[in-house]
Amino acid sequence: MKKVVTFGEIMLRLSPPGWKRFSQTNTFDVIYGGGESNVAVSLANYGVPSQFVTRLPENDLGECALMELRKRGVETNEIIRGGERLGIYFLETGAVSRGSKVVYDRAHSAMSTIQKGMVDWESVFKDAGWFHWTGITPAISQGAADACLEAIQTANKMGITVSTDLNYRKKLWNYGKSPMDVMPELVAGCDVILGNEEDAEKHFGLHPEGVDVTHGGSVDGQAYLSVLKQLMEMFPRAKKVITTLRGSISASHNTWTGVLYDGETLFEAPSYDITHIVDRVGGGDSFMGGLIYGLLNYPEDDQNALNFAVAASCLKHTIFGDANLATIEEVQKLMSGDASGRVSR
Repeated sequence: MKKVVTFGEIMLRLSPPGWKRFSQTNTFDVIYGGGESNVAVSLANYGVPSQFVTRLPENDLGECALMELRKRGVETNEIIRGGERLGIYFLETGAVSRGSKVVYDRAHSAMSTIQKGMVDWESVFKDAGWFHWTGITPAISQGAADACLEAIQTANKMGITVSTDLNYRKKLWNYGKSPMDVMPELVAGCDVILGNEEDAEKHFGLHPEGVDVTHGGSVDGQAYLSVLKQLMEMFPRAKKVITTLRGSISASHNTWTGVLYDGETLFEAPSYDITHIVDRVGGGDSFMGGLIYGLLNYPEDDQNALNFAVAASCLKHTIFGDANLATIEEVQKLMSGDASGRVSR
């Protein structure tokens, strides 16, 4: 199997232990993660050759991020070094009616100062069959957006499948460009698009047609069909458009499913009731990792690929940290209907 390449920023995550607030803690749990690196870890965990490309500072924290990736089996040989610092984000984990909170400290990070031409994309892609990026990367800086476009155009030229998770992040778009200025040209080069109705609205001004997509804690997959159709019409290269559907009953209790549209058929996955969330950060990344695995391994069965992605990301909600460490066997067990959580002896 050819490798999957992902491109973005890996950061240091600092979280108060358990469900403490920032104002209560004297210590932080240390995790390394980021949207695209989380996808690479998921795929490596499933046995898919995966490679992560980024820019890291030449200091101890940069080395720690590298060690975390290598520990999970992710190739790092095309990571470039330089810049001032590793980006940081602080996470306060919510519970019940109190939502989680994120504070970014990533200005002037090594990845934010990357420039077009720093990465030799033809070399990176020589053994690749898939390239994945997210909307977080072009939100970081103009240089990151330019490097991302360079990667997409090279992948298109080399016949490599390109996927994106649109991932709108309001707090990041602050370098003078709006998502609508930047994202359309990037997404035009994508074969697989993952995004929800907020992503479609903020990035492209698209809205669901005449329906309310949420109903309290439940979600209606059919209500998203108009958004998926609009995305496919706007980006005719896309062969599959997907969205995750999260019903938020509370910070600790969500419903979770997803839909996939291939231009003709809307596939809907089973819905899971996640009643005691351990860590929802990285839920979308774990879905994308599961989806790429599913599309690679079930190329003629979009329903099975979607079901694998939803089950994989459901399990991620039970795992502390950014990355999904669930095994293929655990995902398939949940897909079969066994959600008992019994001890394996």
